Amino acid sequence: MKRILIQLTVFCLVLGVAGMAAGAPKIKGEAVEYSAQGLVMKGYLAYDENIAGRRPGVLVVHEWWGLNDYARKRARMLAELGYAVLAVDMYGAKVATYPDDAGKFASGLMRNFYVAKERFQAGMDFLKGQHVVDPSRLAAIGYCFGGGIALNMARQGADLKGVVSFHGGLTPARPAQRGSVKARILVLNGGADQLVTQEQIAAFKAEMAAAAADYRFISYPGALHGFTNPDADAMAKEFNVRIGYNADADKQSWEEMRKFLKKIFAE
Repeated sequence: MKRILIQLTVFCLVLGVAGMAAGAPKIKGEAVEYSAQGLVMKGYLAYDENIAGRRPGVLVVHEWWGLNDYARKRARMLAELGYAVLAVDMYGAKVATYPDDAGKFASGLMRNFYVAKERFQAGMDFLKGQHVVDPSRLAAIGYCFGGGIALNMARQGADLKGVVSFHGGLTPARPAQRGSVKARILVLNGGADQLVTQEQIAAFKAEMAAAAADYRFISYPGALHGFTNPDADAMAKEFNVRIGYNADADKQSWEEMRKFLKKIFAE
């Protein structure tokens, strides 16, 4: 009898482990290519192969460095939440190593936002065309430079359910007009971010109010620019810049984003 009980226990444990494995995400991540104005863009597509059918799509816009491992990591994290994700390439496969180069890449696009818009739209069209994506349910998130891009696309009336900016720039390439913003907006800002001034915050809020945009602005006390990136402290030391990782703000902002995406895609 004791032997039978042991065998039954082992059998149940095996079934339990198998069940957990079957329900666990199986993330497929792959480098992909698409084009924007004749330029080859090299993005990163990620989704859970264990989910059947189409699901909402999310675009991830990288920091000013370019499409690097950090952006790919965030894409995979979003895929684990059940979304099909494209980490877009805004620089045409260029990735900066030093702030001077990153600044030139980012400022060049922001000065000529038509080009940035075309590159974002090319990524959006590519994601829409994937067999795992519901093209009627799309959102975008962005970090630093990427947060600014996402917000500016919302200002331009991009056909997105929502956008989320993590410690992103707030200055508009072109201010939103009343009724032009279709996407719901979530801004997650560092309360101690010295690269985003109080004047810029006040101007952004006034702009959103004038445009009748549906937005929410959350500030995390003590959090510096780049608060979501675990490498920020090392970069701050190497390049003598005022950025820094904040584990609490990182966790809290990700949870706010998770709830935001769940809500906008359910409506």
